[in-house]
Amino acid sequence: MMKVAFVTEDGKTICRHFGRAPYYLLVELDGKNVVSKRLVPKGGCANRGHHGDEAHEGVHLGSEERHKSMIQQADGCEIVVSGGMGMGAYQSLMLSGVEVYVTKVEDIDEAISLLAENKLDNNLELLH
Repeated sequence: MMKVAFVTEDGKTICRHFGRAPYYLLVELDGKNVVSKRLVPKGGCANRGHHGDEAHEGVHLGSEERHKSMIQQADGCEIVVSGGMGMGAYQSLMLSGVEVYVTKVEDIDEAISLLAENKLDNNLELLH
């Protein structure tokens, strides 16, 4: 059984920015079969312009606690899938033992199928 958190605004598409998305779609997979899907609030800084004009390198002052909060909401997921994220969030997730996929795929169901087949793209150049 694999637990995956998809960063989303609507439960159907993958959000392009981890920090601004209000929800995770938590998906449990057994091989290629979806066992459950659950939309949960992501928490953290979803509605804040937390990056502003700051440099996008490393963990920003105060952001470590927001990242921890967002990771806790992922409810034990082994993988987080997003369309983009800041380097600080990426580092926080990786240090927590969560694998991160930064994908260009927008449709969550398509991403689930690709992930189950170990074919989901991972574009670390989309980190900022």
